[in-house]
Amino acid sequence: MGDMTGERITLFDTTLRDGAQTLGVDFSVADKVTIARALDEIGIDYIEGGWPGANPTDDALFAEPPALATARLTAFGMTRRVGRSTSNDPGLAAVLQARSSAVCLVGKSWDFHVREALGVAEDENLAAITDSIAAARAARGEALFDAEHFFDGYKANPDYALACLKAAEAGGARWIVLCDTNGGTLPHEVEAIVTAVARELPGDRLGIHTHNDTENAVANTLAAVRAGARMVQGTINGLGERCGNANLTSLIPTLMLKLGYQTGVTPERLRGLVGLSRFLDERLTRAPDRHAPYVGESAFAHKGGLHVSAVEKNPRLYEHVAPETVGNRRSIIVSDQAGRSNILARLRELGIEIDPRDPKVTRLVELVKQRDFEGYAYDSAAASFELVVRRTLGRVPEYFKVERFRVEDERRHNAKGELVTESMAILKVRVAGRLVSTVAEGNGPVNALDLALRQALEPVYPMLKDMRLADYRVRILHASDGTGAMPRVLIESENGEIERWSTIGVSTNIIDASLDALTDSFFYKLFRDGVAEATAAAGADADARLPGRDAA
Repeated sequence: MGDMTGERITLFDTTLRDGAQTLGVDFSVADKVTIARALDEIGIDYIEGGWPGANPTDDALFAEPPALATARLTAFGMTRRVGRSTSNDPGLAAVLQARSSAVCLVGKSWDFHVREALGVAEDENLAAITDSIAAARAARGEALFDAEHFFDGYKANPDYALACLKAAEAGGARWIVLCDTNGGTLPHEVEAIVTAVARELPGDRLGIHTHNDTENAVANTLAAVRAGARMVQGTINGLGERCGNANLTSLIPTLMLKLGYQTGVTPERLRGLVGLSRFLDERLTRAPDRHAPYVGESAFAHKGGLHVSAVEKNPRLYEHVAPETVGNRRSIIVSDQAGRSNILARLRELGIEIDPRDPKVTRLVELVKQRDFEGYAYDSAAASFELVVRRTLGRVPEYFKVERFRVEDERRHNAKGELVTESMAILKVRVAGRLVSTVAEGNGPVNALDLALRQALEPVYPMLKDMRLADYRVRILHASDGTGAMPRVLIESENGEIERWSTIGVSTNIIDASLDALTDSFFYKLFRDGVAEATAAAGADADARLPGRDAA
């Protein structure tokens, strides 16, 4: 099967079922409805919503399924139990009665499992497959068969594994999906086995479902496609139990941009891939994988100075696809490896025009290298870098200044006898020509600092009410120093759900580092909003709202 064929690959997303097996992931009905609509919008062909009868969430989803434009909402279940008829199996009945456009049933295809797990004769399993698929097709109009542990089964007994596929075909299965259930098969094995299967069953009836236990789920899927399979199953961002499932955010652009296949995702919709990936992470309150292929923040990031010079002249030298095709963007990273080309490229990215011979460029290069040596990793904190640049160029207003701060933590027993820890922050902030004292209690010292800062700033800068701290991370530099090591704090903030930015603070004192990152975040928000520095007159207007004001 050649590449660049223009043939159609059908996409089957299992995020809402397989993804729910991910440690720490728990979908609500609202989550499933919202995610299903997003998958439909980008062009996924089948969306596996869950397993009706297995839990209340999936029951509710299929009782009132979301309206989808083109995708087929699919219910998942198992073939009937041996010894029961299709009409007398409660588990299968719940699946067949669900309001879905298709049904995907999983069944055994490894003779070892049939004998040891089911404890039945091999022929009885084949009959159960045929009967169940026929019942699903009659009930919902379209049936798919997931051949569980197919590759292990084929290695052990190819004749019986194929017989299971033929049994599903006899029942009228539209798609017969070969599953690498434990993720242990390697690409060369997948390609050889799928090639053999494609001699017995047409490729436009074959699908592939892989797990990532050897870091080969995407490679195994591509091997199966090369061998003839025309349905690809996977999850957005590679969610799934253990090590995850085949990652559709990697597979879709590879199939389209590298191998020339068509999918339901048009080139225009493909530009929404980064947005879909980050939407799912946001919905699950997970930090995006910045190193993810195609969609990660670092996927098209360039760090070395020589590298950047070449990218500036010809991006394709170091970018295997144009970042815009998947909705990403090129990023010029500034670090201790930075040269003038990095700085100039990043300045252009920020919309700053400057003569390359300007002495300020040299100062910026040296400043960034020095800061990087001290622990300021600006490749992880683009907002702080922009502030450093603009401050060096003298273009950031002095919106406010923290003159003094104190943080107190107290651990005690409350009235219920529970052990609690409370944090209090006391600040003196110069804003709008006045010195303001504030006190706030919070859920930890950083939250207390945030609340105390807001007390001083929001009456003068009300637009700060729209931003919030979205993520807080600490990394210890020079860990060999033990408790005396220097922490680096990264804070990610967001403006509603529209924009996110990262700021950094470094100090031997973790609270000091946190405050630096936090104040940078407020400065960035104000600067990006085009806010002018508040004057003493503005401070007087807000005076009635300022808590605990001291004389300047």
